[in-house]
This record gives sequence, structure tokens and C-alpha cells, in this order.
Amino acid sequence: MFKKQTIFALTLAVMLGLTACGTKEEAKPANASSANQQTQNSVSEGDASANNGNATAEIRTIQYLGQEYTVPAQVDKIVITGSVESMEDALVLEVKPTGAMTSGGSFEPLFADITEGAVSIGEKTQPNVETILKLAPDVILASTKFPAETIEKLGKVSTTIPVSHISTDWEANLNLLAELTGKEEQAKQVLDKYRKEAAELKEKIGPTLQDKKVLIVRLRSGSIAIYPENVFFNPSIYEDLGASVPEEVKQAKAQQIISLEKLSEMNPDYLFVQFSEAENKDTPKALEELQSNPIWSSINAVKNENLFVNIVDPIAQGGTAYSKIAFLEAVKNSKLVEAK
Repeated sequence: MFKKQTIFALTLAVMLGLTACGTKEEAKPANASSANQQTQNSVSEGDASANNGNATAEIRTIQYLGQEYTVPAQVDKIVITGSVESMEDALVLEVKPTGAMTSGGSFEPLFADITEGAVSIGEKTQPNVETILKLAPDVILASTKFPAETIEKLGKVSTTIPVSHISTDWEANLNLLAELTGKEEQAKQVLDKYRKEAAELKEKIGPTLQDKKVLIVRLRSGSIAIYPENVFFNPSIYEDLGASVPEEVKQAKAQQIISLEKLSEMNPDYLFVQFSEAENKDTPKALEELQSNPIWSSINAVKNENLFVNIVDPIAQGGTAYSKIAFLEAVKNSKLVEAK
């Protein structure tokens, strides 16, 4: 009897020991996942992985403008907020964001092809973090115009990449979206085609433009704005098409408001004007008033009918692949080329 009890006790002890070992082994993956989550080295670090519920998913590291960001191996859900540049890149690469910003409560008509089915996540400068959180995006494309605290809030939702609003970063911006979505080859084709067509057009009209004063202005809040030579559409005009850079543009350090009298003094031979109603809500007749002013009529570009108003969609940012392609096509089909 004693021997039977002893054997039973030993058997029970072994079974309990095996059960305990099994429990410890099952706990390891959870600890490993937690450690893996802590190694996320993006703007959002572990917060993004926790909110996405994707701690054990495959990840990869991408580089953009000298910074590294950790994203899922396969990015399926992208939210775009604040960055019109990213919206234009999405248009070029035919990427449909899960959530995107609105203007005046609705998506801009320019982006109709990519916003069908997208969720509004707030206005350009006012992202709705709660709505974005519900979408559980893999990546958030924000804007370098956002204050640090906004980027920090978004980073707690998911990996957040502040996309540059500087025109000279247009290729890096396009390649960023291409790498995220696996469309690198499509981006390469877009860039190669643009370079080829821009070089051909530059050869055709560049010599003419070099002897003329060419200027692009933007009407904002009823005022006339000029930009540095590496901002807005200026790189397309001066670098890609070979026009000479006016001294006033060379001296501009940022957006600079000038008077109509100053514009008349500059007296451009070719003048491009971009006027968006959204940027002139309090002065909707600013363009009409300019055009009816005798000083405006005295400018060479106006007198000689070398004035181009909204040659591309007025919400286009200028320094993006979409803007540059659209501008190039518009110039190719304009009387500026016909005159040559």
C-alpha cells in the first residue's frame, strides 16, 4: 500500500512539473513580442505598434531625408494629413489613402480619383486624432509644416513621417510613397519621363526665356506673393526650363508679399498667376480687381498677352511630381511654345 501511494505521489509531482514548464514556455512569445515592440525606432516608437495591435508583424526600416522610420513589411493603410504634397504624389502613383484631409469639409476635386472611399480625418491644419486612431493606419504621412506637438500626437497613433513641403525634395517625396507602397518602378518611370520631356522643352524654349523676365506669383488673401527660386513652381521655371532668375526672386528668403506697384516695377515679360478661391475667401474678387487696375495693364506680360492665369489647378503645390508634370504639359500646350 505504501509503495502504491509513493508511486502515485511521484507520478503526480512529475505531471505538475511538466505543466509548470509548459506554462513558462508559452509565456516566452509574449515577452519576445514586448521586447520587439520596444525596438520600434520610428517617430511613434512602441505606441504605433501597440495601437495597431501588430507587435508580432514583420517590419522594415526605410530612410527618408536622413531619418529612419520603422513600418510594416506590407503597408496597406495610409493616412494623409496636412501634406498636399503627399496627396499629389498619391495621385501620380494611384495610391488610395484610407484617410485623407479635407478642405472646407470635402475632398478637393483634384483628388477625386484617389479619395473615393477614403475617410475624412479633418482639415489640412486640423487633423482629427480620434478619427485617425479608429482607422488604425500602418503609416501617417503628415507635413513638416505641422508643429512638433502635432507630430508627437500623431506619432502615438502610428509611425508618422513628416513629409517635406520644400520643392527641391519632390523626388524624395515621390520615392518615399513609392517605397511604402511597392511602386518603385512606377515612380522611376514617372521621373525618367519627366526629365526627358523637361530637357526637350528646355532646349526648345530655354534660349527665349533667358532673354526675358519670367515670374510666377500667387494671390493669397488678396495679396501678391513671390517666392525664392527653390520654392513653389520656381524650380520648374528657372531650373527645368532655363529661364533667368529675377534679382527679386534671388533675394526672397521666403514667401514675400509685394505691391502691385512693385510688380509693375519688376515688369515681367511672362507672368504666371495662381489664384485659388480657398486662399482668398475674404477677397474673392482680388484677381478681378487687379485685372481692372491701370497699373496691371501697363505690365509687359499683360500688354503683350503673355499672361497665364491658373495654367494648372490653383491648389497645386508646385514642388511635387504632379505639379511639375502638369506645369510642363501646360507650358508645352501654351502660346509660349507656339511663339517660339
